[in-house]
Amino acid sequence: MNQTKLVALAAVVVIVLLTLGSALYTVDERQKAVVVRFGQVLRYDDPPGLHYKTPFLDEVRYFDGRILTYDAAPQDFLTQEKKYVVVDSYVKWRVKDPLKYFLTVGGQESEARRRLEQTINSGLRDEVNKRDVKSVVSVERAKIMQIVTEAADREAEKFGIKVVDVRIQRVDLPDEVSQSVYDRMKAERKRIANELRAQGAEAAEKIRAEAERKREILLAEAYRQGERTRGEGDARATAVYGAAANKAPEFYSMYRSLNAYKESFKRKDDILIVDPSSEFFRYMKKPAR
Repeated sequence: MNQTKLVALAAVVVIVLLTLGSALYTVDERQKAVVVRFGQVLRYDDPPGLHYKTPFLDEVRYFDGRILTYDAAPQDFLTQEKKYVVVDSYVKWRVKDPLKYFLTVGGQESEARRRLEQTINSGLRDEVNKRDVKSVVSVERAKIMQIVTEAADREAEKFGIKVVDVRIQRVDLPDEVSQSVYDRMKAERKRIANELRAQGAEAAEKIRAEAERKREILLAEAYRQGERTRGEGDARATAVYGAAANKAPEFYSMYRSLNAYKESFKRKDDILIVDPSSEFFRYMKKPAR
């Protein structure tokens, strides 16, 4: 009998524990919860903490309340110039209204991401289509992200979602277009390089020509100055010789003859055929005293 009572007591305890376990639930600060009974939402705004629900009848659905990131697959969009660009983007979002979130997407994060991807791709397509490649890549990139974020947030509000930010990570050209652009850029850089080389060669030629001109001028000026100095020296020498000849004609005549002898017999094998009675040997035969 005692054993039967113990078994019954244990069963009661187990039932009570199961009932309490089914009746109590907690909501974390990072979560949002919706209490559902037979598909009908009873509550969706429970604050963080411990809460009570009807055991075995009510079900609690939890959603992540933190900011989530969805990295979308790169998409091809057509620009105003009818050129395709590959846009790689991501979106940061969170659950704002658990009731709308549960009723529209069933609380399924995968379905929420699908809706967000459709909304954001549509916004990016519209904005890229209004602009050229340069604007999409750099000039108006920030503006595009701002416009798409605001538009996506308004649309996502229908699903109980808050779009925090839409970011464009990268904008590329398709591979075949990228190669064409690269080839054009390469050709343009080569043209500029050739132009710069031509300008450099022209400038170098001008510098060489100017240097050559200055060199010729300096040489001509030096030659002129040298000839002028040499002429002045010769004139002074002639004047000195003339003055000396006037003072001592005989000495000057002898000096001239000695210089002539010196120049005529520089080497041992020099031969001079002259009449011995010639005036050339005057001072050899009869030196002046």
